[in-house]
Amino acid sequence: MAAALPMSSPEPLTPKEDELWRAIMRIVTVLPSYLDADLMRGAGLTASEYTALMSLRESPNGELRMTDLAHAAGLSSSRTTRLVDDLAARGLVTRLASPADARSTCARIAPEGRAKLRSAWPVHVESARRRLFNHIDASSVDRIGDAMASLALRLERVSSRGT
Repeated sequence: MAAALPMSSPEPLTPKEDELWRAIMRIVTVLPSYLDADLMRGAGLTASEYTALMSLRESPNGELRMTDLAHAAGLSSSRTTRLVDDLAARGLVTRLASPADARSTCARIAPEGRAKLRSAWPVHVESARRRLFNHIDASSVDRIGDAMASLALRLERVSSRGT
């Protein structure tokens, strides 16, 4: 169970902080659906499928335990199971028993999955450019990237500790 937030009177957000917060919330609501639609239309993959295949391709031996894949893809265990079942039915991944733990199941990217990922990559890059990077000043990308990567890492660390 997550710890409750303190019931104190917090310092209100400054106007600029409020503007940033609202912009981030709009982006995290809208951007995933655009990326998903672009990948589906251009490559026949959902954004979750693309992320799962990319995570598998980047992992040792092209495989991950299902729990690790769920974490990498930002999905629940049950959603990951359905996603892997769908990808396996299309020949893009295979399921196998974990070599380290017979109780666990792994997903492994198949050669067809690697080929599908290669064909989807240009669609992904074009979508990222059109939906995000073409609207950010190039000189700001490093600064924004560093700030967001640092924040993401901090949030992931807090999340892994359950607080």
